[in-house]
Amino acid sequence: MSEHVGSLLGLLCLFQIKHMFADFYLQTPKMLSGRGQYLHAGRAQHAGVHVLGSIIAFVIIGAPVGFVLLICVLEWIAHFNIDYCKACYSERKSLAPNMADFWRAMGTDQALHQLTYLAMTAAWVHFAHG
Repeated sequence: MSEHVGSLLGLLCLFQIKHMFADFYLQTPKMLSGRGQYLHAGRAQHAGVHVLGSIIAFVIIGAPVGFVLLICVLEWIAHFNIDYCKACYSERKSLAPNMADFWRAMGTDQALHQLTYLAMTAAWVHFAHG
């Protein structure tokens, strides 16, 4: 495996690990409540936890600071809004874990986050990877 492919896979792996922790282990009650309100401090904090994890991932692979700051601001915006849309849909439909639509919403949310990581990795390859 080339060094280029190895670093690409390494970054994607780091994103997967940070996503697991940020989405499933580090959410507080404040982050989980009242998510249907757009200007929600808990959702902003949750997106911030994701950004912090991404910063760590990019530092590990040696990405330039300017690139990291710009891409992580964009990630925060994307994550905040993806979660808001899922919350609005889930509240409007009164979804619960025993409903198929709950899992469709969860799956769509997770897929959009994964596509964000692919876009971030592609940007790193195009703009920042030497």
